[in-house]
Amino acid sequence: MSHPPLRVGLVGARFAANLHLHAYRRVYGVPVEIVGVTSRSAESRERFASENGLRAFDSLESLIEAVDVLDVCAPPDTHVPCAVAALEADKHVIIEKPLTGAFGSGEGFDGWKAAKEPLLEEAMEGCRRLVEAEAKSRGTVGYAENWVYAPAIQKEAEVLRKSGGHILWLHGCEAHSGSHSPTYGIWARSGGGSIVGKGCHPLTAALYLKRVEGLARDGRAIRPQTVSARAHRITALDSFRDLGHLRKDYDDVEDMGSLHVTFDDGTVADIFSNELTLGGVHNWLSVFADNHRAHCHLNPNDSLEMYNPKEEYLEDVYVVEKIGTKQGWSRPSPDEDWFHGFPHEIRGFLTAFQNGETPESDLPLGVDTVAVMYAGYVSIERRGQEVDVPNLV
Repeated sequence: MSHPPLRVGLVGARFAANLHLHAYRRVYGVPVEIVGVTSRSAESRERFASENGLRAFDSLESLIEAVDVLDVCAPPDTHVPCAVAALEADKHVIIEKPLTGAFGSGEGFDGWKAAKEPLLEEAMEGCRRLVEAEAKSRGTVGYAENWVYAPAIQKEAEVLRKSGGHILWLHGCEAHSGSHSPTYGIWARSGGGSIVGKGCHPLTAALYLKRVEGLARDGRAIRPQTVSARAHRITALDSFRDLGHLRKDYDDVEDMGSLHVTFDDGTVADIFSNELTLGGVHNWLSVFADNHRAHCHLNPNDSLEMYNPKEEYLEDVYVVEKIGTKQGWSRPSPDEDWFHGFPHEIRGFLTAFQNGETPESDLPLGVDTVAVMYAGYVSIERRGQEVDVPNLV
């Protein structure tokens, strides 16, 4: 039986929207039509639409009316209102990471200094709104965590399903020299710093693999129970020497964070994130199980290693994100989006929507990620004290 194309509209016209658009254009087996784009900036949406042969919509409402799927790639503070509006119209929604967060209020809000328990409650209230909207809608939410769909993570999930392995410890990290986004570093727009912007990736992958493990062995998802955390603002130190290699223009967010998560089966995960890492993006998750051990290298990986004696030889060649220099040894990614899981993610969402199924990366997984991160901020305020993770879904 053939299906009509799923009509997709993008909210946002910058880095994440470009990633998703390229992934849609690689989808196979599911008919899809990219209808158009909207964003807060008329200039941005017109340019994005013109460059990509799309229609620019001047309002969210008009875009929702024209599509079956709304893909929210705008800054995190827009995620809940955009998604709720689409769900109320019975449309499917894809929400880029982080699912939602806490953005504070009032003139002069400073997220780093603000009391963290109200921020935890604000973040969970946003999650409640999404859960309630999805429950009343004929639409479904896909949480756009590409790590879940990355081939290395999916291979580990297969091992867990087929071997019955018990994960004892997960250890993961995302780090590089600073975000592309102009709103990153402003808590009121991004909802936090390195923990939210980078730590969410390995954290969600860890939560996902524990879910896979529990469902495969006992028919019950293993859930996060507590978190203890620390965070720092290294580039804001008076002693920091700015040599121009690291981004440092952060208003009120951390540039380094760590989360120690305990699960309801007593096992643990340690998640690290920072903006202090030169030499490209470092994305990895290590799995220590009772019957195997795995290292999932998303970036860099050694599928291709290259030595280049002069920078100018590779002037017109994309090597890998945020590498800094193309001279010397490097690990160019033959297909960075593929290794990161973007085309697999988009195809997974569209297939689930088409068939009335639940995506691998669904709303409850996104909610658990938010709950851990913001309980983590409460722990940071308490200088690393262990904090219970709210259990909303």
